[in-house]
Amino acid sequence: MVFNNIDGSAVPHGGNLDAARRRFPGAPEPFLDLSTGIAPRAYPLPPLPPEALTRLPEPADHAALCALAARRWGVPAGARVVAAPGTQILLPMIAALRPPGEARILGPTYAEHARAAALAGHAVREVPVLEALTPATVMTVVNPDNPTGRVLPFAVLEALAATQRATDGLLVVDEAFLDAAPDLPTALPLVPGGGVVVLRSFGKFHGLAGVRLGFAVAPEAIAARLEALLGPWCVAGPALHAGLAALADDAWAAAQREHLRAAAGRLDAVVAAAGLTVLGGTPLFRFVVAPPGTGARLGRAGILVREFPHWPDRLRLGLPPDEAGLARLAAALA
Repeated sequence: MVFNNIDGSAVPHGGNLDAARRRFPGAPEPFLDLSTGIAPRAYPLPPLPPEALTRLPEPADHAALCALAARRWGVPAGARVVAAPGTQILLPMIAALRPPGEARILGPTYAEHARAAALAGHAVREVPVLEALTPATVMTVVNPDNPTGRVLPFAVLEALAATQRATDGLLVVDEAFLDAAPDLPTALPLVPGGGVVVLRSFGKFHGLAGVRLGFAVAPEAIAARLEALLGPWCVAGPALHAGLAALADDAWAAAQREHLRAAAGRLDAVVAAAGLTVLGGTPLFRFVVAPPGTGARLGRAGILVREFPHWPDRLRLGLPPDEAGLARLAAALA
């Protein structure tokens, strides 16, 4: 798939309940939103102190947040954590770290990478196989992938990084879903060698997408450039408050991973009972084969799932929040 221009149109995503209500006006309320990969169990935030809203964010709190993120993920020496109001805002900044050339993205995958690279002036090509990723000024892989759940081994990531370093290119590795399965391969050890930027999400794993907090892990020079572009106070007081609490709570994170694995197993059972096939996924979502039209049928039942125009027989299903949600999904699929 080749992206030649930017027409200003919005990229479709999950979670748009207003659009779902327009599309399915007779659907029962409330909608059961399974269209995102956001954990339905959220971190229990402590009360928000008034100064989080009345004062400018403190640089010391920002630094502490980045230090906690580095500790949680085991960021190596020679790499630096950059905090931002969600990883989304970082994508065009990172793509613009190299002069306009060719951006190649292993896909089909999260569509915002292509849009951001085009905004940075690159000719963008989404390619289906690793061999077609080169040559590229900016190369992007999502690991584990969204929506397929495909996982690239560390040796593959290492080879891609070496290719980019040899040509002064950039490898971007989006690890937005890795916190739910930290035993999977990460590109973080490759960052100090240069030419590699890793993206990490906060809201998905912690169930706090509305906080708008995300991170890049980059070599020192790239991290300094990103921080200059973001400017002071880029992470709002409430987001700092949430991040400082959640990233310090390792016991909750371990319990969350167990909860997500169990919830994904229950979702698998419902999908199998309906005669659908799970092709892949992560502990936060499942990528399934379903007869064309299944997404619309679920929508009419008040259940929003992620559909794909280029894959009419594929759906991405997020985790129902409870047994009642599972039962509602099972009934709609029956």
